[in-house]
Amino acid sequence: MKSKIIKVNSSDNVAVALVNLKAGEVISFEGQEITVLSDIKSKHKIALQKFESGDRITMYGVLVGSANGIIEKGDVLTTENVKHQSEKVFGKTETIGWTAPNVEKWKDRTFLGYHREDGQVGTENVWLFFPLVFCENRNIEILKEVFEKELLKQKVNPHQMLLRSLVNNTPEEALVENNSYNVFDNIDVKFITHPGGCGGIRQDSESLAKLLAGYVNNPNVAGATVLSLGCQNLQISVFKEALNSINPNLNKPVLIFEQQQMGTVDDMLSAIVKESFEAIKKANNAERKPAPLSKLRVGLECGGSDGFSGISANPTLGAVSDLLAALHGTAILSEFPELCGVEQELVNRCVDDDKGQKFLKLMKAYEKSVVDAGSGFDMNPSPGNIKDGLITDAMKSAGAAKKGGTSPVQDVLDYGEYITKPGLNLLCTPGNDVESTTAMVGSGANVVLFTTGLGTPTGNPIAPIIKVSSNTELMERMPDIIDIETGAVIRGEKTIEEMAEEMLNFIIDVASGKIQTKAKLLNQNDFIPWRRGVSL
Repeated sequence: MKSKIIKVNSSDNVAVALVNLKAGEVISFEGQEITVLSDIKSKHKIALQKFESGDRITMYGVLVGSANGIIEKGDVLTTENVKHQSEKVFGKTETIGWTAPNVEKWKDRTFLGYHREDGQVGTENVWLFFPLVFCENRNIEILKEVFEKELLKQKVNPHQMLLRSLVNNTPEEALVENNSYNVFDNIDVKFITHPGGCGGIRQDSESLAKLLAGYVNNPNVAGATVLSLGCQNLQISVFKEALNSINPNLNKPVLIFEQQQMGTVDDMLSAIVKESFEAIKKANNAERKPAPLSKLRVGLECGGSDGFSGISANPTLGAVSDLLAALHGTAILSEFPELCGVEQELVNRCVDDDKGQKFLKLMKAYEKSVVDAGSGFDMNPSPGNIKDGLITDAMKSAGAAKKGGTSPVQDVLDYGEYITKPGLNLLCTPGNDVESTTAMVGSGANVVLFTTGLGTPTGNPIAPIIKVSSNTELMERMPDIIDIETGAVIRGEKTIEEMAEEMLNFIIDVASGKIQTKAKLLNQNDFIPWRRGVSL
């Protein structure tokens, strides 16, 4: 009979319930009988031994908490009887060896991408509009309305059709919808707004400049239209310096308009429309061509996690990350608050001491800023996380870190720094889904894998976001936001390795434009810059 619980690592002293357990039932597990002492929902943790107050609780082979009082064998772990605890880290203590997976079957595979002059390859072809300062958000919104109405002729929103039928007291089927078509076949036009660029501290604007420069440099972007007011902190010169720092040989069209130098709003908008249209028309001439898988740069994200995320979806991403590393592609592991408790392993995986020290320095500075603000990494699990079994930050982190696989850490990047090395990269970002995803794309990710156990609609304006559910039930309940699911791993029907190969094939199809992600179909274009120290 299939086991009702699973132990992730042989050294763990807790297990995960795979199904709902009833108080009083007896479970056979690893040669022993365990009496369930209280009702335990699936995804939550059951004690495999008796814990005294202060005893260490281990999961994924690492410390994830300590007993906050006596916990009897067979009882459920909760936020009341467990408190956050993680190992202290002092620096690199060893070098962890790595056996790369066999990628013989993948070495000649390609995807159809957009080749840029600097050697990067995009999975999308996007013309991007954005402001340097929030004062220009309204003009961006006007341009968005103008360009979307004329370039992206879409069907009327079904909810708008419903309201129209109610207003006119007419059945929906009697109303005529607009035909859907795009004026250009080979380019998307996207728009970003944000609340930054002025006010706050100068460092905020400099950080935003790096992020926006990263978006322009991202291979998914063919060119950009940039709006400036003129008097803001994020001056055009600051933006250009950031762009030059990332890529001094950038050869993309970047059209910059400064309102205080152009007279009336109408004059400025007319000039923007004319010049941008001509540039977009030229960018539409780009064509997809075969590119090796080494040109894939995959961001690794998790959001709305549940108790299965760390044993199905996240380890699958880890296996994909290892395949990419072996193929000389790139994977990005971010969300630093969700690496709390696994720092030692990551430091030991760094290719040299300098990388390890940079990682620890960034982690410590981030944690200090959070503590100074009256919070802490231990407050990271969300109510949804806790409800579905992730009750401490270290427990959440140990599962989240599985997205990074086992390959060596080739580089460590601060927020706003751009990828330069293939293999696994660590990027300092918050755990917040959109802030982290925004940052990874700004650092060069041309596709993002996003795992979720509870469901989240997050998307991005320039990079495809592939939603991966940790369980089949979520896919069935929210099929409009989930692209691929890993429930077969929980049921024992597929191995992590088999699921990873299926996922890599899916990534290739998305990167080639053969499959549109659910986030793109929903027109989900989330963009949130990070203000350092304010967000977990």
